[in-house]
Formats: sequence, structure tokens, C-alpha cells
Amino acid sequence: QVQLVESGGGLVQPGGSLRLSCAASGSIFSIAAMGWYRQAPGKQRELVAAITTGGSTDYADSVKGRFSISEDNAKNTVYLQMNSLKPEDTGVYYCYAQSGTWSWGQGTQVTVSS
Repeated sequence: QVQLVESGGGLVQPGGSLRLSCAASGSIFSIAAMGWYRQAPGKQRELVAAITTGGSTDYADSVKGRFSISEDNAKNTVYLQMNSLKPEDTGVYYCYAQSGTWSWGQGTQVTVSS
């Protein structure tokens, strides 16, 4: 089983930046991919970005060119660098790890508002 701990959310003005972190522990050897989903009030959870153990990345169209996902294998941590943030990026961001099953972090709130 994989345990995930997120950090880095907060309140930021439009145009600002935040970096989210997701530290994995437990059965990390079984992880095939990690990434982030987000859920805005009244909306379904959507995939924001993902990275495989081979380093391939994928992004939602709405964040391409603004967000960047990366990993530090030595720290078993995945990062989501979010630049040029918009109010529509507001939501709870959930880290996930895909192994034999899906594991989820507790979620971190990101609010983009002036």
C-alpha cells in the first residue's frame, strides 16, 4: 500500500505561482504513475497532470504551458509547479499514485483570488 502526504496549497492572487508537493511512502516500488487531480466546487474531479515512472508526462489542456509536473526519485516526491494561476484553477488538489490500486492524498486547497 502507498501513503501520500501533500503540501503547498494556499491563497494566491491571479497571475501568481504555487508549488505542490506529494511525498510517497510504503510500497513505492509498485508505483507506475503519479499525478494530481483537482475538484472545484460543484464540479467533477478532473485530471490536472500525471507522470509515469519512465518520465512521460500528461496535462489537462487547461493547464498546458502553465503547470509543470516533476519528480525527485531520491525523495519519492512529485511536484506540481503552477504558474500564471487563474481563478478557475481554484479547487482541492489531490495527489494520486497508481500501482495495483489507486492511492490518494488528503487533498490541499488552492485558492486563486484577488
